[in-house]
Amino acid sequence: MSEANTFAIQGYNLSKLLKRLEDATARLEDVTLYQEGYVQTKIDALSKGQNDEIEAKEARAVSPAEPIIAESTAEPEPASIVAFREFLDTHLKPLLENSGKIDPAVKAAIEYLQKAFEAQARFLRVAVAAKKPDFGSAAFAKSLQPLNEQIMAIGYLKDQNRQSSHFAHLNAVAEGAPLLGWIGGEAPVSMIGDFKDAAQFWTNRVLKDFKESDPNSVEWVKQFLGLFDGLKSYVKEFHTTGPSWNAQGMDFEDALAKYGGEGAPIVSDTSDSPSSTSAPPPPPPPPPASVFQSQDEPPSNSGGIDAVFSELNQGENITKSLKKVDKSQQTHKNPTLRASAITPSLRTPPPKPKKPTTLKTKKPARKELVGNKWFIEGFENEEQPIVVEVTRDESIYIGNCSSVFIQVKGKVNAISVSETERCNLVLESSISGLDIIKSVKFAIQVEQPLPQISIDKSDDGTIYLSKDSLNTEIFTSCSTSLNVNFPIGEDGDFVEFPVPEQLKHSFANGKLSSGIYEHAG
Repeated sequence: MSEANTFAIQGYNLSKLLKRLEDATARLEDVTLYQEGYVQTKIDALSKGQNDEIEAKEARAVSPAEPIIAESTAEPEPASIVAFREFLDTHLKPLLENSGKIDPAVKAAIEYLQKAFEAQARFLRVAVAAKKPDFGSAAFAKSLQPLNEQIMAIGYLKDQNRQSSHFAHLNAVAEGAPLLGWIGGEAPVSMIGDFKDAAQFWTNRVLKDFKESDPNSVEWVKQFLGLFDGLKSYVKEFHTTGPSWNAQGMDFEDALAKYGGEGAPIVSDTSDSPSSTSAPPPPPPPPPASVFQSQDEPPSNSGGIDAVFSELNQGENITKSLKKVDKSQQTHKNPTLRASAITPSLRTPPPKPKKPTTLKTKKPARKELVGNKWFIEGFENEEQPIVVEVTRDESIYIGNCSSVFIQVKGKVNAISVSETERCNLVLESSISGLDIIKSVKFAIQVEQPLPQISIDKSDDGTIYLSKDSLNTEIFTSCSTSLNVNFPIGEDGDFVEFPVPEQLKHSFANGKLSSGIYEHAG
């Protein structure tokens, strides 16, 4: 190869190499510029994001609508409170849902009961954190106030719905609601059982009335009674002898302020609330003027009662102003004046004004079983007999009835008749007897054994005893015109015997003896 060709090849290779170096240098410069721009973009974006986050935090700090949540973890609830919440979810929520299917009033009663349990949950939360308080303190009474308000609301709701077809449901809730008072007893388990028995009387009535017509009411009874059993199991596990106080805890007032949820309204402002049914009472009228002062006499220290006392304080000088009466003017020494004078004791007193009949208030008649006692009151001129079916544990009170016929079927514990007129009573049997008080023109017929009949301040009564009740003892006091009829003979014809009214009293040997005065012939 010639020298010229060799030089040409080397020159070509050199120029090619320079070209490649230039290309590489340009690419390096592009890469450097790209990396610098990318990095700066990331820095700017990061800076902007931090600024936005800072501004957002500042906005949340200024805005009252979005409070900042503390990063510290919330205090866990004690096991007893968690178990109580589970008890409410298991028993109370299904009961409330089913009550809405039965009747609005029944649902309202269970809602009051739910609010009462919620108030008790807050109380138990306070008890877990507090020392045992003074039960007579104002703070302890304040902690129980929300609970008492709900129980009173249940009773008021029941009274407002006496004509409801679901009155037995409301009575069951009203009788069982005091079970929430287990927090104040030393034997809470037995207390809960007692209130269950009281409520079960009305739940049995619910089953009797709705067993065939309303399956929701049958299920309601199971759920309601299960509430007692669930609470009893909870109390056995956590509060056997009452609320479990914390001996090392804080003062009760401090715990109540922290966990008691003060300020939250418990009773809603509805028409069912007792507080919304009446306005506050008006202010009292001004006091009357002194009875010792004349209306025309100006009030001063020289008149009225002060003048009376000033005269009394004169002592012996008070009689100096009295006028001496001559013997001729004295009635007891002058026969002429005594004959013509009218003795004040013989004057006829003015008749007592009678109250107008338009102003007399009359209570509505009722035949109602409250607890274990029947009340039959206010019936007048009833054409049909009033029939009462009773059990051995029940008693009967009959009062303020006129021209009625009452028949008692079954053996009753006790029966009392008070302030009746023309009341006829047919009674099978009574464990403790029959009491008749301030009644007139009554008739009593006893069919089975009866230990005693007590009659007080009553008149014009007739009693018919059967052969099984001949051993009945009759006690009378301040009563007249009483007759007792006994069945005598094989035919069982009644023979009337009047009850003596007159007594003869004599005093001998330092003693007063009394006996019946019998008229001969």
